[in-house]
Amino acid sequence: MIIKKLEVGPIMANCFVLGCESTKEAVVIDPGDDADRILMTLAKAELKVKYLINTHGHFDHVGANKKMKEATSASIAIHAGDEPMLTELSRSASMFGLSAENSPPADQLIEDGDEIAFGEITLKVIHTPGHSPGGVCLHTPGHLFAGDTLFAGSIGRTDLPGGDYDTLIASIKNRLLELPEDTVVYTGHGPETSIGNEKRMNPFLR
Repeated sequence: MIIKKLEVGPIMANCFVLGCESTKEAVVIDPGDDADRILMTLAKAELKVKYLINTHGHFDHVGANKKMKEATSASIAIHAGDEPMLTELSRSASMFGLSAENSPPADQLIEDGDEIAFGEITLKVIHTPGHSPGGVCLHTPGHLFAGDTLFAGSIGRTDLPGGDYDTLIASIKNRLLELPEDTVVYTGHGPETSIGNEKRMNPFLR
């Protein structure tokens, strides 16, 4: 699997371009900003994007949905719990003194247990509410794309609308820590980690 990581936008959210080496089909996880950079990354790797997958609906992770959709015609996928946020991006970004374009509506509402296939690769959807009601992680053997659910040594914030600390901790402990310890965790902000590292070292999970 081809994995390209880009830090996008003023809040430096992690966007991931994943590609199937044999078919060149791809997905973009969390196109938060900088659509031109994402498109250039796809072009350099000769990838054709099939899905724009939003791990949650906060503007720093979905702000480039509109431009990416217009440029690629890829399907926007998000959990129903966060879909209403897509039409509120401009307003929510302005609360932080920033700007974002509202997203087109979702083409596909994803739920826990759904599978998203591109080429020979399949991502399984794990619903992990707590940072937001419709937050999801995406798992394929050896790799977890965690959005803002779990960070290296930390967890997603729960003080935004729809957030809940106890729900987030339960999501992580009951859904993510069950994965193999050598699973690499690609976080929504900051560096990668692993399930094993977070089991042993994350102060929020002791």
